[in-house]
Amino acid sequence: MMISTSPELSVAEVERALNRIRPYARSHGGDIVLVAIEGANVRVKLKGACVGCPSSTVTLKQGLERALREEVAGFGELIAE
Repeated sequence: MMISTSPELSVAEVERALNRIRPYARSHGGDIVLVAIEGANVRVKLKGACVGCPSSTVTLKQGLERALREEVAGFGELIAE
């Protein structure tokens, strides 16, 4: 029998982490939107000025991914569309 080690994450937990980063993105004319939670993985989409911005990778990896790891137990991978 296989036991899942990746329970579904809660939308509230993920949104709480997103809300830590959104003010920064919005202050630069962009936004980060939750697209889906797929098991332990979180899929987001960049909007506005964040699309194509060279700093968006840093915002996602060092900002959002760090916030998700700190706030969401069982977080797996951050996927940006």
